[in-house]
Amino acid sequence: MKKKVLMAMSGGVDSSTAALLLQEAGYDVTGVTLKMFHNEELGISGESRCCSLSDTEDARMVAFRLGIPFYVFNFTDAFRRCVIDHFIDEYDRGRTPNPCVDCNRDVKLGRLYPKAALLGCDYIATGHYANVRFDETSGRWLLERGDDEAKDQSYMLYTLTQDELAHTLFPLGHLRKDAIREKAKEAGLRTAKKPDSQDICFVPDGDYARVIRTLTGRDPQPGPFVHAETGEVLGTHRGQLHYTIGQRKGLGIAYAYPLFVIRKDLERNIVYVGPQDALFHRTLVAKDCNLIAVASLPEPLTVTAKPRYRAKDVPATIRDLGGGRIAVTFAEPQRALTPGQAIVFYQGKTVVGGGTIDTVGEEAAGPGMEDVRRAPWTATEERQKRI
Repeated sequence: MKKKVLMAMSGGVDSSTAALLLQEAGYDVTGVTLKMFHNEELGISGESRCCSLSDTEDARMVAFRLGIPFYVFNFTDAFRRCVIDHFIDEYDRGRTPNPCVDCNRDVKLGRLYPKAALLGCDYIATGHYANVRFDETSGRWLLERGDDEAKDQSYMLYTLTQDELAHTLFPLGHLRKDAIREKAKEAGLRTAKKPDSQDICFVPDGDYARVIRTLTGRDPQPGPFVHAETGEVLGTHRGQLHYTIGQRKGLGIAYAYPLFVIRKDLERNIVYVGPQDALFHRTLVAKDCNLIAVASLPEPLTVTAKPRYRAKDVPATIRDLGGGRIAVTFAEPQRALTPGQAIVFYQGKTVVGGGTIDTVGEEAAGPGMEDVRRAPWTATEERQKRI
């Protein structure tokens, strides 16, 4: 009997081609599109390029052309509760969340597995650029980078468990984007030339502050810009919601040298700014960590770490602090490490695991990290002159 697969179809070229490839490989494919939100509730005029009516229709028509069953699952309540509400809560706490990770873990993938089981499917599949394989030596399922480095999405998938990986297929993992579009064109799929969605799906214009104001009815409260090193009050910010760690543009502050957002004090509603050198740290602690390639971390482990999606991963050492928390020490200071963002650990192509950045800098160093406390990142000579 053919293995049955529940294929998540967003209405884009990637998931459309993934469904085609699965069918050609001999799987019994069922397509499903997930309804995540209603545009009018988020104040979106027109159609978002994700989860829209036109996307659903594109997915439906591709399924029709392939001759596979097609469903639409309404996940709006779960998406609001697990993704949007958490997104708002994190910004209220002065953090910068990664809603795509939350969506994969709690909605898009997390809720598809039980649905697939109810439909009698052996696997779920998505159009993510990543790979899964079973390692005979360790006896573990491994998550690996997609072969197309420019499109690799393994960073967004670090929350997958061993059981989930055992029942997941990523048909596009070994392909490049140009080959995928060509495959879709040859098959006559209507999504072959459809542009990719780049923004957060429920913030298509990038104005997350507007979306949060629409949903909460609250306006961000202005407060002082304070120099992180001199204590000078340099102006008034528009509300912490509008600023992220490392931001330079849009501050509206005239100073002797360029200023960047260094950190935020939620209780006193202060946005601290300073020179770029002040953004660099060697240490952080990640919480809510999930390990994939190993079952535990009995000893410190040398990895490369990616502290944001578009960042290049860099050498680091990780050690277990217990309670789902991992301490990270980078070989070199890193710029703008941001609480709320995901950090993912690699060894070569393999995802070791990952978590959410919780605390950053020397204050993050816990027991067993005294070496970092004794050798903190020091200011450059040029920065000392500016101070």
